[in-house]
Amino acid sequence: MARPSTSQSTIDLRPDAGSEESGPRSSSAVLEVLAVFVLVFVIQGLTALVGVMGTFFVLRPPLAADPWTIVTSVYAHDGLGHLVSNGLALIVFGWPVARATTRARFHAFVAVTGATAGTAQIVLTRLLASVPLLPVAPSPGVLGASGAVFALLGYLLASNRLSSGLGSLVDVPPWLSALVVIGLAVAVTVATASPGVALLAHFVGFLVGAVAGRARLLAVGSSDGSDATRI
Repeated sequence: MARPSTSQSTIDLRPDAGSEESGPRSSSAVLEVLAVFVLVFVIQGLTALVGVMGTFFVLRPPLAADPWTIVTSVYAHDGLGHLVSNGLALIVFGWPVARATTRARFHAFVAVTGATAGTAQIVLTRLLASVPLLPVAPSPGVLGASGAVFALLGYLLASNRLSSGLGSLVDVPPWLSALVVIGLAVAVTVATASPGVALLAHFVGFLVGAVAGRARLLAVGSSDGSDATRI
């Protein structure tokens, strides 16, 4: 894994850091995602009255049965407490990321990482359940944005000044970098372990976010036209 230079490792949190060339950068993308959470939560309540909420918002096997739920499940939540906890985490972890990239990239990142994490929960639990002696049960269904939230946390940790600064000072071999990322993903996953929580979705979300952060996937060009990245 190549070491980033110090000029490519800063997180620019200035509100006016965007340019016409790179696209507008604003924390409003976080508020927009929160608004979608609330809207979907209301729609969930209405569809639950007629017994079709799961058809529209719960990602269940087989994935091909209701393929739209791969995305819609990211914005759905199992109760008000679930919605509030994910919303608060989105604000904490997503705010600095949103201010350092474009709205379109932020929304795409949330949707793709959330969908990836949810899909991984369904697929991996089914595979692990088939392995003898492993106490893993297949997930009957998942919903919620925690996979995307963990991806934002992973991105933030892997792309911030501290991790990049250490990478520029110490020659870290790629295998050790990968081991550290996996170790962090395991630690964060175990820390959130509780009944009914999609742990593999948390693990995969954090891992995908950390890899994206290390690669500066959401980076946009600076306003002076140089290729220095902000996040």
